[in-house]
Amino acid sequence: MKQPRYPSLYQINTRVWLTALSHEHGRKATLDDIPDKALQQLKELGFDWLWFLSVWCTGELGKKISRENPGWRHDFENTLSDLHEEDIAGSGFAIAGYHVHPDLGGDGALKRLHTRLRKHGFKLMLDFVPNHMGPDHPWVIDHPAYFVSGTVNDLEKEPLNYTRVKDADDLILAYGRDPYFSGWPDTV
Repeated sequence: MKQPRYPSLYQINTRVWLTALSHEHGRKATLDDIPDKALQQLKELGFDWLWFLSVWCTGELGKKISRENPGWRHDFENTLSDLHEEDIAGSGFAIAGYHVHPDLGGDGALKRLHTRLRKHGFKLMLDFVPNHMGPDHPWVIDHPAYFVSGTVNDLEKEPLNYTRVKDADDLILAYGRDPYFSGWPDTV
């Protein structure tokens, strides 16, 4: 198969798509429930790559932070008038492990989806975000040197950009963030 000179990429918010499919099916949808017809329609639109965002396993701590953050909750309620607690799954970038979240069907469902994508002529892209992880990723405790560390002074001066890590004596880490906003409290 000839590679396109300028391949085109279609970015998919996986969790949003699966939530919509769950409502259609009246049960929890996984990657296995993504219809081949929808994939074919994307191919007919001329896309070569599909980028499935947020398939990796997120942790309970990231979800808890998302549910308890008053500013975020306010935004969620303004966005979804019928917001339910289960709608707040936490950020797909608060990674607790690089394996497919069980709610999405696990690693097996991703392998099957990848096979179906190849049959449609797609290449698959997944995200790897090395500049932040969920606060309950095992590396936080096992390999704290992988993260940007801080001091008590940093935490006092910039409490929106640093956190004291629970279950670790005197460990202060920076939150994940972009340069234009304060840190994301569900990541380190």
